[in-house]
Amino acid sequence: DMDNSSLYQDAFYWTRLGMTVNQAILRGYGSDVNLVRLQQARLDTRMSEFELRGFTQALVARVEETYWDYALAKRQVEIFEESLKVARQQVNETQALIEVGRLARSELPAVQAEMAAQEQGLINARTDRETTRLQILRLLNPPGPDLWHREVDLIYQPSLPEIKLDDVRSYVGMSMRMRPLLNEARLKLMSNELEVVKTKNGLLPLLDLFVSLGKSGYANSFGQSVRNVTGDNYDAFVGIRFQYPIYNRGPKSRHQRAMLSREQANKALENLSQLVELDVRTAYIEVNRATQQIKASSITRMFSEETLRVETEKLRVGKSTSLLVAQAQKDLLVSRIAEVDALASYIKALIYLYQQDGSLLERRGIVAPGREPVKLLNS
Repeated sequence: DMDNSSLYQDAFYWTRLGMTVNQAILRGYGSDVNLVRLQQARLDTRMSEFELRGFTQALVARVEETYWDYALAKRQVEIFEESLKVARQQVNETQALIEVGRLARSELPAVQAEMAAQEQGLINARTDRETTRLQILRLLNPPGPDLWHREVDLIYQPSLPEIKLDDVRSYVGMSMRMRPLLNEARLKLMSNELEVVKTKNGLLPLLDLFVSLGKSGYANSFGQSVRNVTGDNYDAFVGIRFQYPIYNRGPKSRHQRAMLSREQANKALENLSQLVELDVRTAYIEVNRATQQIKASSITRMFSEETLRVETEKLRVGKSTSLLVAQAQKDLLVSRIAEVDALASYIKALIYLYQQDGSLLERRGIVAPGREPVKLLNS
């Protein structure tokens, strides 16, 4: 600091080296309130980990579901091609029977209409297969050019996995520990708890004890004043600073808001826990339904095959009509597609169950952040 008090006197320099220590006595006292921001930042970091885990789990489930959708679409194309081949053969046989006089010409339109319907279904099946192929390429996003023109060959075909489900309570318990949404909600509640601690401390008056120590040097030049700091010129200040606003409305409103946010987060966690359990139980029921549907669709397909065989034989001896044969062909086509669809639905139901209980990544051997569940202090 330089002080030039007169135009007729030399400039006067002052150099001071000091240190001030401030200790909060009421508001801001203790490590709990002063580490709130740091602890909240750590909770935010963990929340981002669970958010990443939830996204990864959803992506894995989406890829697997699209994989089986593509397998189903390819199988549907094969079924329609086989069915169309049978329909054309039926048309040829009907024409041959008409030519030899064993059937009336009025029997031909029924089988021709069925063949046209099979061709229409084959067109739609091929379109669905191409659309699903593009979707799985987009999800996999393999490197290299010509992404959309690549073919997708499936290594694993739909087959009934040998899985015996545990009791539904075990899946519910797993979801309560591993579901990323629940862990994020618990971390949010913990962050609100810290906010209550901070705002509660903010209700106290400001009462600080401060100590200030310093040494000064004086001279007619700056350099000399710095060297004179080592002299005997000391200064010391000790004091107390007190502050408390009238009515203290601001801190009170912030504390009340923090308490309401904590209560809201607690209620949201309870509601989310119930919704998660509902999702798991619903997914568990769907797996059981899909399991039973596989057996039922298989039996339906077997009877449809027998019905078509009987109606075809009866038509050849003149005891049936082309309309009944065409209807039997349509029923067989529907039952074959339903059988494959039931198998794919069962596999997708399992994927959804594992996604809802939070164990999909562990079951697939995929390592992602957020493997350790969050435990509340009062739990």
